[in-house]
Amino acid sequence: MPSIKHLQITFDCAEPERVARFWRSALGYDAPPPPEGFASWDEFDRTEPGRRGADWASINPVDGEPRLYFQRVPEGKVAKNRVHLDVRAGTGLVGAERLTVLEAECARLVALGAVHDYTLYADGENESCIAMRDIEGNEFCLD
Repeated sequence: MPSIKHLQITFDCAEPERVARFWRSALGYDAPPPPEGFASWDEFDRTEPGRRGADWASINPVDGEPRLYFQRVPEGKVAKNRVHLDVRAGTGLVGAERLTVLEAECARLVALGAVHDYTLYADGENESCIAMRDIEGNEFCLD
């Protein structure tokens, strides 16, 4: 029986390249190189009949998994995500030190276009985390 070897997370979005740029900056991922024989993805896209700009974009982690894929869909986001990303900015940190790191990362992501929804403060059982949304409203947490 074959086993799964790779994981890709796919985002439905209105502007794939714009959302990919946000997440590339947020996570330090790389843009994949254009197909062989093309100087850029724009050049490649022009060879595809009927395309209205890039209908998709992807970004690759520098090391490991998962690849993120962004695909254009006609409908907008209308409800809360059933799955969200946890961006692990405060791993191993606790208390005020963790909150300071999370708040600094939140400020960096807001400057990239993210929205800070709310902060959940440590309560004796759980550590602090920050709920956010990317530039198209997809929820994620700084954890």
